[in-house]
Amino acid sequence: MNQMKVYTTTSCPYCVMLKNYLSDQNIHFEEVNVEKKPEAMRYVVESTGQMGVPQTEVNGKWVVGFDPNQIMDALKSN
Repeated sequence: MNQMKVYTTTSCPYCVMLKNYLSDQNIHFEEVNVEKKPEAMRYVVESTGQMGVPQTEVNGKWVVGFDPNQIMDALKSN
């Protein structure tokens, strides 16, 4: 089974686009709001070196930004 976490903030329009896309595709994901969980933002920065959101961890692989093609590729490569 695929594991996907989407790291977001409350005011990020690309985060909303990504969540809507995943929901429209019936792809299960766990949302982690880094404004509410600062320790999660530390984890993201340590893992990717990037501070922006959305960032998506798919089965241990990272996709930075709203990039549906890369997310679908990461899901297929599992």
